[in-house]
Amino acid sequence: VAGARATSGASSLSMSTPLTRRQALASLGLGAAALAGGAMELGCGLLGRRPNVVLFVADDLGSVDLRCYGSKDLLTPHIDNLAHGGVRFTQFYVTAPACTPSRTAILTGRQHPRALKLGSGLNPAETTIAEMLKAVGYRTACIGKWHLGYDDGMYADDQGFDEFFGHRTGAMDNYSHHFYWGGPDRHVMWRGKERWHEEGSYFPDMMVRESIRFIEASKDEPFFLYMPFNIPHYPIQPDPAARARYGHIKNESRREYAALVSTLDDRVGMIMAKLEELDLHDDTIVIFLSDHGHSEEERSGGGGSAGILRGGKMTLWEGGLRVPAIISWPARLAREQLRPQPVTAMDLLPTLAEYCDAPLPQAHLDGKSLASVCASKDSASPHDVLYWVYKDNWAVREGPWKIVGQGNDIFLANLALDPTETINYPKPHRHVEPRLIDLHNRWILEL
Repeated sequence: VAGARATSGASSLSMSTPLTRRQALASLGLGAAALAGGAMELGCGLLGRRPNVVLFVADDLGSVDLRCYGSKDLLTPHIDNLAHGGVRFTQFYVTAPACTPSRTAILTGRQHPRALKLGSGLNPAETTIAEMLKAVGYRTACIGKWHLGYDDGMYADDQGFDEFFGHRTGAMDNYSHHFYWGGPDRHVMWRGKERWHEEGSYFPDMMVRESIRFIEASKDEPFFLYMPFNIPHYPIQPDPAARARYGHIKNESRREYAALVSTLDDRVGMIMAKLEELDLHDDTIVIFLSDHGHSEEERSGGGGSAGILRGGKMTLWEGGLRVPAIISWPARLAREQLRPQPVTAMDLLPTLAEYCDAPLPQAHLDGKSLASVCASKDSASPHDVLYWVYKDNWAVREGPWKIVGQGNDIFLANLALDPTETINYPKPHRHVEPRLIDLHNRWILEL
């Protein structure tokens, strides 16, 4: 709940003892768990107007599951080209290891406990990137997986998007467009607030078709296209043409996942080709990231990878939170840039506000603009400390130190010395642990 404050009883809690999630929620009054080179001048593009924005969000993509992030067995030439043409981040974090809270923070620039209407989705009172850009003349569309609310007033076209095409659920069969994973089977495809029936059509292709239609219709004015994909999330239904590229992979789960990642990559390439065709590529800000790490859920097959990183989806280890992330803007940002600074998905909204010359929302923002980081490899991260909370777990990162709290268990990692998070350091570094616990407690009470 935006703007919530601690109750008076919270002040009696010790700052050296970690708050449990239950205590934190009680202090917040929430009472429930969250839903599962260089830059040139900014603000005006080559066309004498604000730049276009395309935001690609992958679903359950592993931390290292792109060739440009070190994968040896996956073929991702289009996303790799995007990375080569702009800025690639190596310590880019999402705010939660699950779809709804992570995507909430991406779109609002705020920590998800501030921005979620718990049990329902994105609080309608929040200001999204779409609302921010629409206020300065952008046409806006969300095409893909919304998953930020099912109640009236909580749909994409209630949150600043002129158009919505896709599904609101966490998953959908890509051919029948039905939801099969809880409760009765049901049709879940929508165009705006009207049900859309096109059974048998492959949803990733439908996303591309609708996105190209929107781009063509909007090419003469600035536009914001948000493409939240539903892949490589289950159901694992890759394009058959992509399967043919991976006969050499013996592990079936990895082979099917690889084909689905290439399905994603191909669709990103189709959008990029349309931007090139319409001569819009140079003056379009293109952002690519995953909403969190790879899934090990039974339905997913477990084909994704975090490489040496520990954990994945639903965990606060690096493999659940550190994701591939790329920002490209050929007219303003240098090519072949690598940024190791720890940054967060909440930084995207203020970054776009600066790049697009849009006033920031009035609400308290947790994100900071990445314009200086994109401009210079020597620029410091805008964050001294990063914070996470998810269900009963929490984590804090300060410099190389990261602490993870799981119930009564505390794990202290030094990511510079041990990026795998397998060495627990508290005994020789007892001065670090209480400081990070104190930072967590103060942060959770400030939310």
